[in-house]
Amino acid sequence: MSPASENFEAFLKRASEAADFIREKAGKGCFFNVISHYDADGLAAAGIIGKALFRLGAKFRIRIKHWVDEKLVKEILDEKPELTIFTDLGSGYLDLIAENLADHPMAILDHHQIVQGEKHVEAEFIHVNPHLFGIDGSRDISGSGVAYLVAKALDEANVDLAAVAVVGALGDLQDKYEKRRLGGVNEVIVEDAVKSGCLKVETDLVFFGRETRPIYKALASTTNPFIPDLSGNESNCVAFLTKLEPAIKLKEGEKWRALRDLTEEEKRTLFNALADFLVSKGLHYKVSSLRGHVYTLVKEENWTPLRDGREFAVLLNATGRLDKPSLGVALCMGDRGIAFEEALKVLEDYRRSLSTYLSLAYEKPETVEEKTNIYVVHGENRINENVIGAVASILSMNMPNPEKPIIAYAFVAEENVAKISARTIDEVVMKGLNLGEIMQTASEKFGGRGGGHDIAAGAQVPIENVEEFLTLVDKLVGEQLRKNDAGSKNNPSILG
Repeated sequence: MSPASENFEAFLKRASEAADFIREKAGKGCFFNVISHYDADGLAAAGIIGKALFRLGAKFRIRIKHWVDEKLVKEILDEKPELTIFTDLGSGYLDLIAENLADHPMAILDHHQIVQGEKHVEAEFIHVNPHLFGIDGSRDISGSGVAYLVAKALDEANVDLAAVAVVGALGDLQDKYEKRRLGGVNEVIVEDAVKSGCLKVETDLVFFGRETRPIYKALASTTNPFIPDLSGNESNCVAFLTKLEPAIKLKEGEKWRALRDLTEEEKRTLFNALADFLVSKGLHYKVSSLRGHVYTLVKEENWTPLRDGREFAVLLNATGRLDKPSLGVALCMGDRGIAFEEALKVLEDYRRSLSTYLSLAYEKPETVEEKTNIYVVHGENRINENVIGAVASILSMNMPNPEKPIIAYAFVAEENVAKISARTIDEVVMKGLNLGEIMQTASEKFGGRGGGHDIAAGAQVPIENVEEFLTLVDKLVGEQLRKNDAGSKNNPSILG
């Protein structure tokens, strides 16, 4: 998305209108009710708006939610806050919001696909969403990016929050341009972060823990790409790396070196060895994922997960998905004290649980089922519903047939609902698949709710309807792909 395009300018104008709306309410002493999503992008968005409101001298409260439902709507109606701001939430629930909160002063700052039209928009209802302006919210800007543009419109001093929006975009896996680069409107935000002196961008090996962990631990912690026999297996990684000595010096004295410590020649050696290993496993298509753009938050301390953008995002994900979202929001607002120390403990718990669930998926054949058009991960009571989305994201890039979408679910027993996470890859989206539409259509068939992006979406349906839901999703995926394939064949210009 070119910064000079009309769509982008119209989008910025809407962000400025939201900023004016917020500024006006703050000037009247209004109390702000901020509600955001619990993933990394949602926590980053909440932290950005929270910091902007703090600097504005406004009174506010931040709450983190999994979704918008009747229970949340009732809370808002009962509390009657003077202004509610949804960040990284809202656009997928416009019918529910319109029916119950049409007269409630509100701003929605979101990037998800819009489920319903804008007939509900009134004078005190501001909706900032890239899809309204022909901008792709699944790859060109995240929810925290939308929040950042509003914060920047509030005050240019908030440009120092651009790096937090970069973290949110990385957490939302929007690094989908060549060499895992953030593009579109995200590129504008990256430029702001670099100009503010908060961010450095370079091309390097993309390992999780490149700033903080010994090389063997960083390799074992890397799940994008997932490297069979190495990801999740530290002893195998030690053996693999030891074979590369002395071309790669693994230790300085008794201390293991981190990826950040390797010379360019050592990195080339490591890349070539891993590329050969992937090819030997028949995974040549993953080789390009080993190297990409690295986003370093240069004002953060060395050897901490806050310094690498992707590590920061995983830290936020950990706090949100293990029910400690206030720690993640505090980090995004600048807390580097107790909140950071507690968040590191949560991160270790998150890593252990994620590794356990991924091992379950790979080692227990009954956990993963291959249907005609999709893979199904039967998380049921075996996988925590808070991490089912993370499991789906990792598996979507590491199945035998990566072009089959992953539909993973886990039970939320106390609410008698199954939480569904759907993921696919860019190549399938380019063929016409839209998981957001499918999740919405299929869930509504069974009295549930769903939506999201074309490449990543979610839903909630009653537990008793899960199998019927999955059968319908399998059917809809096949129909959507066949329809678009037929359209391409009948209209050759589409291929041009």
